[in-house]
Amino acid sequence: MNKAIFREYDIRGHIEKDLEDEVVLSIGRAFATLMHENMKKKASLGRDCRLSSEHFRNLLMEGMLDGGLEVVDLGVVPTPVFYFSLFTLDVDGGIMVTGSHNPPEYNGFKIALGKSTIFGEQIKYVGRIIEEKRFVKGSGIEKKYGRIIEDYYNFLRKDIKLSKKFKVVVDAGNGTGGYVACPIMREFGQEVVELFCDMDGRFPNHFPDPTIEAYMEKLKETVVKEGADCGIGYDGDADRIGVVDEKGNIIWGDYLMIIFARDILKEKKGAYFVSEVKCSRNLFEDIEKHGGKAIMWKAGHSLIKQKMKEVGALLAGEMSGHMFFADRYFGYDDAIYSSLRLLEIMEKEGKPLSQLLSDVPRMYATPEIRLDCPDEIKFSVIEKLKETYRGKYEVIDIDGVRVVFREGWGLARPSNTQPVIVLRFEAESEDSLKRIEDMVRGDLIKIMRDYGY
Repeated sequence: MNKAIFREYDIRGHIEKDLEDEVVLSIGRAFATLMHENMKKKASLGRDCRLSSEHFRNLLMEGMLDGGLEVVDLGVVPTPVFYFSLFTLDVDGGIMVTGSHNPPEYNGFKIALGKSTIFGEQIKYVGRIIEEKRFVKGSGIEKKYGRIIEDYYNFLRKDIKLSKKFKVVVDAGNGTGGYVACPIMREFGQEVVELFCDMDGRFPNHFPDPTIEAYMEKLKETVVKEGADCGIGYDGDADRIGVVDEKGNIIWGDYLMIIFARDILKEKKGAYFVSEVKCSRNLFEDIEKHGGKAIMWKAGHSLIKQKMKEVGALLAGEMSGHMFFADRYFGYDDAIYSSLRLLEIMEKEGKPLSQLLSDVPRMYATPEIRLDCPDEIKFSVIEKLKETYRGKYEVIDIDGVRVVFREGWGLARPSNTQPVIVLRFEAESEDSLKRIEDMVRGDLIKIMRDYGY
């Protein structure tokens, strides 16, 4: 068994090289052991539309039943609908079979204990249960539940207030999002133009990842061509959202969060909001300016969710499009719910989406940049960079190094999942942006050379 499949936030691997039948069966058995150790016995099981997902579901079900669990099969659902089951059905945890935004030859498993997904050491612990073959034995029960999407719709019908008709282009990337989002949008009176909303686990048009601008091109073009009010892109399992305004411009996760936070703060002054170190200075300043409390935190949706609960935040968000609403919702990442909340705001504001951020100061930013750096030195390199800058500049070190200047900032942090250092830069001008990037890159490369790389 390849231990590398037990990652920071989920279990994920190549369907042929890593996820052999015996491995997947063992994951089901190990999950049953984990549940048993935590005095839990009822679980839900969902899957995405990948070609391998039904087979993996069958293997997991076998392993979970062999471990004595009572398992509710949800069928094919987006990940947020699986999360919804944790809050609304009589279950104590569950597994979602999904490869998210990855190519079709990959798949994976998001594991929930109680109402939250496990991460970090807990995921590695599942791997140790398998290595030790420490499987509980029992006689489980399989139940089918085919109404979870209708239950989800019923919740949305009560929560979302939307009466104005917008023209919305939806690009689901042939994942599970469009199958659930488009019918409820139409029920709310929206005119929906579908792009790749039929489920197809081969992802023949583009990989379903709205953080990659190349995969958003068709959505941008279609919004402009159709004269639509906005475009919505989903990743493969619909827990991440991408948004395009009526002019065809992408609104990235940190700026989308400004729109959501402003709306919440109109009624709930003093509310807490959590976002990651990669996000724009504008986000944190705008929240404070509108009467909220902004918390900059570590990257990674499990870490963000944990911090959100700790401080009682009403909203958290990431650059990658994970939006976690605890305001009127359950606090997990749901791109379908987020898109309906966005349409609600557009109706309330009564102006084009592009104008909702027209008063935000102009900043120039890079996308995420990945600098190869071996796992064995990447943390030491970042520590050395901290020492280099501390005392000279303001340094935020909650996750790597975010070095702050009057005109912008630069970030270098070790990836949680890959042998890379992730960089991002933002500044008030293109010249300042280049100066900050050149400085941080140059210092990093010098330090890496000192380590012999």
